[in-house]
Amino acid sequence: MAAAAGAATQAPAPARQVETEQRAVPEHEPLYNVVLLDDDEHTYAYVIDMLCTLFAHSVEDAYRMACEVDRQGRVIVDTTHLERAELKRDQIHGFGADPLLRQSRGSMRAVVEPVVG
Repeated sequence: MAAAAGAATQAPAPARQVETEQRAVPEHEPLYNVVLLDDDEHTYAYVIDMLCTLFAHSVEDAYRMACEVDRQGRVIVDTTHLERAELKRDQIHGFGADPLLRQSRGSMRAVVEPVVG
């Protein structure tokens, strides 16, 4: 907008200095693996159902994990922060016995281990 003739003009306001605060970059929380351990008291169907229910894994991923725990004796089913890892381990421990096997007396076992590296 143009100033009217004879009107006093104002000098532009000095540029504001924007203060920037120093923010500490938060360190990432350490990660932990939830490791499912093999046993002979649970069927593939039980393992697949548990992994789909507790971790929302696809049936294909859950089947792959069931095969790995059967072959290797253990499989990582989740990697997350400690609080959630402990919750997921406890949910595995609370999932109950396999209704398809008479000898199944309880839930599968799992452990929480820190991610190395």
